[in-house]
Amino acid sequence: MDDILARHNVRESGPPQGQPLMFAHGFGCDQNMWRFVAPAFEDAFRVILFDHAGAGGSDPDAYDPERHGSLEGYAEDVLDICAALDARDVIFVGHSVSAMVGALAELAEPDRFDKLVMVSPSPRYIDDEGYVGGFSEADIRELLESLDSNYLGWSSAMAPVIMGNEERPELGQELTESFCRTDPAIARRFAEVTFTSDNRPELPLVKTPTLVLQCSQDAIAPTAVGTYVAEALPHASLVMLEATGHCPNLSAPEETIAAIAPFVRGEPADRATGDPRTRVG
Repeated sequence: MDDILARHNVRESGPPQGQPLMFAHGFGCDQNMWRFVAPAFEDAFRVILFDHAGAGGSDPDAYDPERHGSLEGYAEDVLDICAALDARDVIFVGHSVSAMVGALAELAEPDRFDKLVMVSPSPRYIDDEGYVGGFSEADIRELLESLDSNYLGWSSAMAPVIMGNEERPELGQELTESFCRTDPAIARRFAEVTFTSDNRPELPLVKTPTLVLQCSQDAIAPTAVGTYVAEALPHASLVMLEATGHCPNLSAPEETIAAIAPFVRGEPADRATGDPRTRVG
């Protein structure tokens, strides 16, 4: 089992007997994206951080083009990590594409999970009839072609757009550097898996209580997407953040913590400062 933990650079903190609280990063990132949020929960929770295959400090051999040719492969990794840690009643916090990875993991082993938190989720990035995903098929084709032709250039151009918060360029620079640390071939394949996936059919099947965090301005997952996710899930709460951009865990960690804390701690929502909670489902 230790090889699974090493393979995904798994790190734990907080009380070993606490309820497992697992944080999963998004495309082009690593567990470092949670460094301002995760410590806020180390008082009571067994905090678990890891890197997806092909990201951060994961073993380069952990990435398997076939296994990771779909989001189900990443969900299997999550379940393998949970099994290796004997983690049960897990609260899974997934950012961006990892929100759907968490949903798929829950569907595979629903008894493994107690709650889900989806930060800036999107079940489908491409617009469809009656659905706003934020991108046309042509947009996604162009994005993938740009990744093929000039990954570093794409990273430098796209990271600030994804991050938002133009008045804080250091955030976009950090995301750019994170992208640039990723193997371009793996990044290209993960991007295709991410941006061409459609997990809308799975959402109504998720029975675990879920918190959806939606940023007020997000170029990657617009407001309509967060609303759609919360309405499609049977047991969901939606929190509209004042934060802008796609990565509130980095750009607005205090607001992100304030929104997550009541949900995971089982406290009244008004205990979270400035929590504009909207109930859906």
